[in-house]
Amino acid sequence: MTDSFNAALFLKSVSSSAGVYRMYDARGSVIYVGKAKDLKKRLSSYFRRNLPNVKTQALVSHIANIDVTLTHSETDALILENDYIKQYMPKYNVLLRDDKSYPYIFLSGHKHPRLAYHRGPQREKGHYFGPYPNGGAVRESLHLMQKLFPIRQCDDLYYKARSRPCLQYQIARCSGPCVAKVSDEEYQEQVKLATLFLKGKDQQVVGELVGKMETASQSLQFEDAARYRDQISALRRVAEQQEVSNDSGDMDVIGVYYSSGIACFHLLFIRSGKIFGSRSYYPAIPDKTELSEILRAFMLQFYLNFDSQRTLPKEIIVSHAFDDIHELELAIEQALSKSVAIKTKVRSERASFLRIAETNAHHAVETRLSHQNTVEERFLLLEEALEQSQAIARMECFDISHTMGESTVASCVVFNRQGPSKADYRRYNINDITPGDDYAAMKQAISRRFDKIDASGKIPDILFIDGGIGQLRIAQKVVNEKFVHLDVAPTLIGIAKGEGRKPGLETLIYGENEIAFNLPADSGALHLIQHIRDESHRFAITGHRNKRQKTRNTSSLESIAGVGPKRRKALLQYLGGLQQVKGASVAELAKVPGISLEMAQTIHDALRG
Repeated sequence: MTDSFNAALFLKSVSSSAGVYRMYDARGSVIYVGKAKDLKKRLSSYFRRNLPNVKTQALVSHIANIDVTLTHSETDALILENDYIKQYMPKYNVLLRDDKSYPYIFLSGHKHPRLAYHRGPQREKGHYFGPYPNGGAVRESLHLMQKLFPIRQCDDLYYKARSRPCLQYQIARCSGPCVAKVSDEEYQEQVKLATLFLKGKDQQVVGELVGKMETASQSLQFEDAARYRDQISALRRVAEQQEVSNDSGDMDVIGVYYSSGIACFHLLFIRSGKIFGSRSYYPAIPDKTELSEILRAFMLQFYLNFDSQRTLPKEIIVSHAFDDIHELELAIEQALSKSVAIKTKVRSERASFLRIAETNAHHAVETRLSHQNTVEERFLLLEEALEQSQAIARMECFDISHTMGESTVASCVVFNRQGPSKADYRRYNINDITPGDDYAAMKQAISRRFDKIDASGKIPDILFIDGGIGQLRIAQKVVNEKFVHLDVAPTLIGIAKGEGRKPGLETLIYGENEIAFNLPADSGALHLIQHIRDESHRFAITGHRNKRQKTRNTSSLESIAGVGPKRRKALLQYLGGLQQVKGASVAELAKVPGISLEMAQTIHDALRG
């Protein structure tokens, strides 16, 4: 507490009403925001002789002024406290940085609706399904939907410009409405089924498909019946994998673990009886903060975040109790017009989910503690940055190297959770392409890497392409073709160089939807991407230089039948070098000792051919 702040005088004027208080330091910055049912009682507790913990002692030592705002109720105080924390981001408050809106699956309202990834304001007409915990879960769901329902996922410009079917039609993942390969009625029927599926009504979808299959079979339309049969089979497999229970409904299950200054809140998002996915949150925590305060702060900031555009579940299940549970329920209902029950003691199925969430939270914290500043830590940051729903076990990066089209070599480097896996590195000598054609070189390298790939092969989770949108498109097309019959495929990301090729300014591009994004220059995730990119560049350049040197060290005379070491030496010495040999006439070549007129003609033709 600074000398200028008179705590005793201040406390004489403080009301005993409910409200919010803001504490300022000598520079006028808000360093802490809190709420109280009784402001006078709460603020008096800060100025006792024996303060409870080190954090409170440090906070009080910096107080230069305190401002209070009275509210009509404790619920109003809770809402206002959250607004102030978001506005001021105080140093001594637990802060949850979760400002991003949540992603949805969007079904447009066009004549031929498209399924797409959506994040942000919901301005466009259509249906929005979600929210999903992260972008990875949305992309995984869209990939699944593409296999189940042949509905277009291309953007409108691409759709309108088509004059013939694209690759997605050829691999039976789109019905080709852009070029009238499907009737409007049949397309709308698939849209209706996809809508029901996204709403969680799997059995109704299966029932309708069974009816269509039987009708087609009775009408002797056996190809249509077989298609419906395959669709039903795929749907049932998906339903078995996703099913939680018939009575789980909508709920968030939150497991919490706190150790050595790191807290993890692991959330399972369950909607319509299905696990949409999970996500871990790591709030910024001041030193020596108690778990009860961390819990309360997280729940307050997470569920009163109006910008996230989340749809709230009916139940929120938390592994630990915390202060103001009832007040938070009332605040959510008042602020969001949504009745929510927050529970900490559950049994049976809900208890099982809670154990899963707690186990994941515990594991996440222990991993962070044991692998800080290591490759493992950077992998975790990359998963978080890319919003991957699954752990990244293997990454590969491709690069092309040549000098003015000469001696083209492609490199493939591999990283796993331990870092570079040099035993898995590969180089590809690129042949039979137009010199300098990087697109053709990338196509050849990716094709050779995944030729004859099967489910038991080494499939990377992330495939980086060191290059811009053109090379990325080529690589994505090859991967689509090679993985058409598999349930898994790598996620492609292009690494486009920034302005002046400066590290930290790279633009990253998803291959599937060509969405571009950037990571902060000091991000550990970007450092890992730069590491694998630089390693692939180094490996490619080394291979290219070796190949180029070998080519230049090898005389073109060696490929001519009948010209051995002695004749080569004689030709080079007599005429003064390889260029002079290439420019010599048949008569000049025939003057070299040991070279007949016939051999001179052969050499002349070979060097000029």
